[in-house]
Amino acid sequence: MNFGERFDLARGKDLTLGVLMDRLAAIHGNGRMVEEAESGRVRTFAEVAAQVDRWAGAIHARTEPGDRVVLTTGNVYDQFLLVLAASRAGRLPAPVNSQMAQAEIDHVVQDSGASLVVSDTSDLEGGPPLGRAEPADPRDVGALFYTSGTTGKPKGAQLTHRGLFGGMPLTSVAPRRMTRDEIVMGLPVAHIFGFTIAIGAACGGLPIYFMKKFNPVKVLDAIETRRATVFAGVPAMYRMLMEAGADERDLKSVRLWISGADAMPQDLAMEFKKLGASLRVPFFGSVGEAMFAEGYGMVETGGGVALRISPPLVPGALGGSMGLPLPGNKFKVVDEDGNEVPVGGVGELLLQGHSILKGYHGAPDATAAALTDDGWLRTGDMARRGPFGAVNFEGRMKDVIKRGGYSVYAVEVEQDLEEHDDVVEAAVVAYPDARDGEVPVAAVRLQQGATFDAEALRAFAEGRMSRYKVPAHFVEVDDFPRSGTDKIQRKKVAEIVQGLIDA
Repeated sequence: MNFGERFDLARGKDLTLGVLMDRLAAIHGNGRMVEEAESGRVRTFAEVAAQVDRWAGAIHARTEPGDRVVLTTGNVYDQFLLVLAASRAGRLPAPVNSQMAQAEIDHVVQDSGASLVVSDTSDLEGGPPLGRAEPADPRDVGALFYTSGTTGKPKGAQLTHRGLFGGMPLTSVAPRRMTRDEIVMGLPVAHIFGFTIAIGAACGGLPIYFMKKFNPVKVLDAIETRRATVFAGVPAMYRMLMEAGADERDLKSVRLWISGADAMPQDLAMEFKKLGASLRVPFFGSVGEAMFAEGYGMVETGGGVALRISPPLVPGALGGSMGLPLPGNKFKVVDEDGNEVPVGGVGELLLQGHSILKGYHGAPDATAAALTDDGWLRTGDMARRGPFGAVNFEGRMKDVIKRGGYSVYAVEVEQDLEEHDDVVEAAVVAYPDARDGEVPVAAVRLQQGATFDAEALRAFAEGRMSRYKVPAHFVEVDDFPRSGTDKIQRKKVAEIVQGLIDA
C-alpha cells in the first residue's frame, strides 16, 4: 500500500473508533500489533481486527443502539480493544480504571445507565462477527472516560471520536521502519494517557510490548533485552526506573522517552535523554541522546493538547513548562474577570479545541462549571503566559493532588473519611514525595473519646476508594485552623501536617 493510500485511510473524514481496526488492518495487515508481557501472546493487526469485530457482534446482540457499556476487565490490552468493539457496535463504551474501588465502579455503572458490564472477554466469545461498523459521525461522543470531580463523585467526560484521536492518525504516514521499532508500556489503558498512547502506537504501526502492571525492574529488562526504541510512562515511573538502576543499564536502543499526566522534573528528563541515543552509526554503535517528549492534558481534553519537546543534544526543552498547543488547540490565560493577561502575567489556563469534552454525562451543572459559553475549558491550572504561545505551570487552583500521574481530589477523599464513625472532620492536603511527586495525607478530628488508629483509618479508606487516593499518612488534630467564615485553611493545615510527619 503506497503513501497516498495510507494517508487517505488515516485521515478519512469518517474515521471513528468503530472503523479504526478496519483501516489499520488494511495498512499494517499481518504486522505485529501487540505482545503481552505476562502471557507472551502476540497478535497482528489483522488478528486484532477480526477479534474486535467478533466482540462487536456479541455486544451488538445484547444491547440497543446508544446503550452504555461499562468495561471492568482490569488493565489488560483487551480493555482498549473492547472500547473499539463497543463503538463498532454503535454503543458507548466506558472503560473503568483498574484502581477504582468497587463502590466507585458501582457508581460508574449507575451514573452511566449501563445496560451491559463486561468484566471478562470470554463472555463475548462464540457468536457471529458484526461484519460492519455501525455508522457514526466523528463529532459524536465516542466514549465516556470517568474522572473524579470536586463534587466527590466520578463524572463521565463525553469525548468525541475526533477528540480521542487528536493528531494520532498522522502517525500512519510515518516511515514504515517504525513498524520494526517497539514501545514498552505499563500504563493503564483506561487512563486517558494510556489510551492515547495505545491509539498513537496502533495508528503508526508501532508494536506495543504491553505490561499489565508496571514493574521498574521488568521494564528495564524488557528495554535492554528487546532493544525497545520507545518508552511511555508517568513521571513517577521514571523516578522508580532510576531508583531501580536505570543508569546502570544499556538503554541506548531508546530513541524517544514519553511522559504525561503530571509535571516531569527537568533534571530527571535530562538524565533519561542521556541514557538513550538518537543515531546508530556503523562501527560506532549508538551515539547522541534520545528525545524527550512531555504531553499536557487531562481527561477533559481527551488526552494531550500540548507538547513539550527536548530534542537530542539540546539542553532544556521547547515550549515552556506546559508545552506548545498541538494543532487544532488554543491556549488562553485569563484573570479573575475572564480577561486575557499580558505576556508574563499569571492566571487560569483555558483551553479550546476539537478534543475538548462535550460535557459531563448527566451532569449539566458540572458541565456549565467546566465550560464557558463560548466553549473554553476551565482547567483550574494556574499558568504564566509566555511568548509565542508557550505557558508555564504555576500551581493548581483546585485542591487536586497529583500522585504519580493520577488526580486525587481532596474533597472526595475527605467525604469518604468522614463516613467513618470516629471521624468528625477531615482535611486532605499534599505532601512531597520523592517517587510520586506528591501524595495525599489526611488530618482528622475525631469524636470525643475516640482513639486515633492510623492503620484502622487506612484499612477503612482502602475499602472505599482507589489505591492511589488512599492517604499515605494520617495525623490527628484537636481542631483545624480556620478563616473568618470557619472554612478550613488548607495552607496552614499542610504546614501543620508536614511538621507532624517530619518530626
